[in-house]
Amino acid sequence: MLSFSSHLTVLSQSASLYSSAPVFRVPRSDPSTSQVQDWFSITYRQFKHDVELTARYWRRVLRGDGVSEGSVVGLWLGGMTYQDVLHIYGLSRAGYIPQLFSIRLPNPVVVLELLQKADAKALIFDSSFQSIISQFPLPTHLAGNLEDMEVSSEPLPPMPAVNDGGRTAFVFHTSGSTSGSPKLVPCSYRWLDSIVTKARTVSAPLDKQRQDVSVWMGSMCHIAQTFMLIGALQHGSCVIQPTKIAFSSQELVDMIHRCHLNRLNQFSTFLSTHLRNSREDPKLLGLLQSLDQILFTGLPLGREDEDWAYRNGLKLRNLFGSTECGATLISVGGSGRDAPLLRPIPGVSYGFFPIDSAAQTENHQSSSRLLELVILSESGDCPAPALRSSDGHFHTGDLFQEITSGSFVFRGRNDDWIKSENSLRCDTKAIEDNVRATCGHLIEECIVVGSGRPSPALFIEPVAGVDHDKLKREIIRKTRPFHARRYLHERITSPDLIVIVPPKSLPRTATKGNVRRGAVEEAYRSELDRLYRAVHQ
Repeated sequence: MLSFSSHLTVLSQSASLYSSAPVFRVPRSDPSTSQVQDWFSITYRQFKHDVELTARYWRRVLRGDGVSEGSVVGLWLGGMTYQDVLHIYGLSRAGYIPQLFSIRLPNPVVVLELLQKADAKALIFDSSFQSIISQFPLPTHLAGNLEDMEVSSEPLPPMPAVNDGGRTAFVFHTSGSTSGSPKLVPCSYRWLDSIVTKARTVSAPLDKQRQDVSVWMGSMCHIAQTFMLIGALQHGSCVIQPTKIAFSSQELVDMIHRCHLNRLNQFSTFLSTHLRNSREDPKLLGLLQSLDQILFTGLPLGREDEDWAYRNGLKLRNLFGSTECGATLISVGGSGRDAPLLRPIPGVSYGFFPIDSAAQTENHQSSSRLLELVILSESGDCPAPALRSSDGHFHTGDLFQEITSGSFVFRGRNDDWIKSENSLRCDTKAIEDNVRATCGHLIEECIVVGSGRPSPALFIEPVAGVDHDKLKREIIRKTRPFHARRYLHERITSPDLIVIVPPKSLPRTATKGNVRRGAVEEAYRSELDRLYRAVHQ
């Protein structure tokens, strides 16, 4: 009978094969300066032991609450520490289904709604939420530290083989909100088995004579770092925990020197910072050139950054994916002309289907044929049926152009979603619709931008005679309830991120006169750079 692979089977096998090798390097900082003093190593053997100890602890606690094995249990965590990984893997090992929330979704009302939709029976939370979960109508527990876990003689049953691919392994959430809330993304063991296979391919060693060392990409409560860790574990690689997701170039240099980092995995917005710095720092450029691979994801790199990186011999790879499917495409890599082109990861079943020609002309002003990436139902990574279209397949909404047979370039999306700097999604149309509904009598037109930024910005063409400062304050006041339900990266809460421009001044399409989001981003790039520096410094 077929048995499905998972993050737990991967850990079990790797702890046997690579028991004494380091799996994590964790920073120990000077409390007075916050500077990293050293990077502490945790071996595969220790990691497996700590996961099992954590599993025993949560098994005892949750059984005491009357929560039966196989139940969904919420985890509301930062997802950026070794301890967070232990809670996630330990909860799975104890026989429960983790429902993962990151601290970027701080609204307890929305979290409770999502817990109820998933029929969760308990919640484990980060200490930063201690004061806001007291009224939750289900058992809640602080996500404590390993040294505080009392397990006594709590038994841990053998890890069972999973033969039912339809069983749920995880519950993630879309990284953007729809109708005031993210959507549930239940992930089956069949889906997870496909993730294991794809991650093994993406993370295959480039030099089998030494251990690969990479760095944490983002929160374990989102799919990107979950995917990358599963890949790293299969090859006995080591993963460094940075001090923050947007770590400095100085910290990157330290990780290369002291932790022997050789594969840099980062969201493109953060990678761009190192590329810019390396233009002025020959030593940093030399270190980037020495890396075996620089893998970026989330958003395309800026064309100037990408061209400069290739000209200077940086070994780039672009990994394309989504919450619903994990990684789907990866670039060819190398130094040839086809290096940036994307191809499906082997072992999947995808289609690239032409989109409506009228929409193509209106939205993209291009005569090139645009193809939508569709995850076919027979592909192991096709998400849950509830997320699929009426034809049974999952339509990603991501558009591509085929440059050579089987090789593609990304050409944007066929909807109103943009991605923030850390690859999380934001529904611009929902924000615009709310502004029009609450303040329509004060504005002629509005559009939301912010691709690759920490949060969105709103451009307004006002009606005649309106005081601009009062208009900004009124928009913030009337849209506050709407934004309160959204992820942090989806919110406009500062009047400084509302830009008032003259009527009819925003770039528009030639035919229907619709404001062009990408053209606004480009035309006002310098002003947006200044605004974001002031607001998010």
